[in-house]
Amino acid sequence: MTPTQARCRWAESDPLMRHYHDTEWGVPVRDARMLWETLMLEGFQAGLSWQVILRKREAFREAFAGFDPLRVAAFDECDVERLMGNPGIVRARAKIVATIGGARIFNEMQARGEDFADYCWSFTGGETLRGDGKATQTALSERISKDLKRRGFKFVGPTIVYAWMQAVGMIDDHLPGCFLHRGLAAGAA
Repeated sequence: MTPTQARCRWAESDPLMRHYHDTEWGVPVRDARMLWETLMLEGFQAGLSWQVILRKREAFREAFAGFDPLRVAAFDECDVERLMGNPGIVRARAKIVATIGGARIFNEMQARGEDFADYCWSFTGGETLRGDGKATQTALSERISKDLKRRGFKFVGPTIVYAWMQAVGMIDDHLPGCFLHRGLAAGAA
């Protein structure tokens, strides 16, 4: 990929966003832990831009024990206070607590034999769906949001869920003209 090739408009002006677009965004993720990490980071993005979260991603990973759900689930109020004092991350108590709770839910699912990756991809039949590049939420993201909330996840509204679906390749939303348009999702709907 050369810097002059066309991309989705949101990725054209910033080198970090360009790299993220070219190497991660829309690439199907099948790893349960990584799907969970991305969902938690999308929750932190609420009210902010993804660029802010992406710039802080390594600090988030360090602060949240590499997003190891077993370790994060064991966090207590002292850890919440430690995280609230960490300038490298978004210091929003409700989002920090939601991430700890999300780790506990992830672990409960795994303990019941319900793989988080299988759960996530079950909504699309295991396939990447084709998006129109214009939506910010869909009936599917609303359904997934409701199910995640039913399980106890927080900061998983339909817009956050749709952004997560784009990020982890459940939806291929590369715009026409982007060099990755229709290039990632073999067999997409």
